[in-house]
Amino acid sequence: MRRVAIVVLAVVLLLAVAGGLLAPHDPLQQDPDLALHGPAWAHPFGTDYLGRDVFSRLLAGTRATVVAAVESVGIGLLLGVIPGLASLWLGRGVEWVLLRAVDAVMTLPFIVFAVAVTGILGNGITQAMAAIGILFAPLFFRVTRAAALSLTRAQYVEAAELFGASRARILRTHVWGKILPTVAVTAAQATGGALLAVSSLTFLGLGVQPPAPTWGGILASDLGFLAQQPWAPVVPAALIALTVAALNTLADHRGTSAAR
Repeated sequence: MRRVAIVVLAVVLLLAVAGGLLAPHDPLQQDPDLALHGPAWAHPFGTDYLGRDVFSRLLAGTRATVVAAVESVGIGLLLGVIPGLASLWLGRGVEWVLLRAVDAVMTLPFIVFAVAVTGILGNGITQAMAAIGILFAPLFFRVTRAAALSLTRAQYVEAAELFGASRARILRTHVWGKILPTVAVTAAQATGGALLAVSSLTFLGLGVQPPAPTWGGILASDLGFLAQQPWAPVVPAALIALTVAALNTLADHRGTSAAR
């Protein structure tokens, strides 16, 4: 299963990098005469209600979908890992404030918060991913804090403190390498969740604006024409499900390896 997951993620990564170049048709080109045509040699997945090639739109939409998911996880890492480490080394006052802030953020619902942020700051991909990243921050905060907690009183850390090593050097030399595998596993799992969140937002028309293709946006447009093309939503939904499953499989394998 791990090898299958790696192959799936490698294909998705390739499409994210070169999907637009591999697309056989312009993903934005409309041809009303071809609207809602079924699969054919020229259009393997058929055409949508505007006559655009669905296969080309899926290939081109991979980049925006994957980049948005990775961006939100990156924001979550930045806002979660650094405060997670700071809560253990900057005193009880900082620890209390950070813990209360994390508890407050954890009460916010994903979609509602993202919709509220885009409503206030504007409907753009950066705003939507910033909102998702903020909501991922508590996950990284708690994982980082839990992984580093046992290291704060490790003998080699205490010895480094006695020899006058700075906190930055201790974190860089003795702590970060120990917690990195745990953070990496969490990031892989969070990327799967971020992909679902991105697909949900673009399904609702938030973040990436039409006619720019995304997996969620393509799924939303296909669902409007189920009577004419009942098979159409299967492909974008399968892409989302396979990618998320591959990320979770790889994360589970890495987590098991790290535990050993």
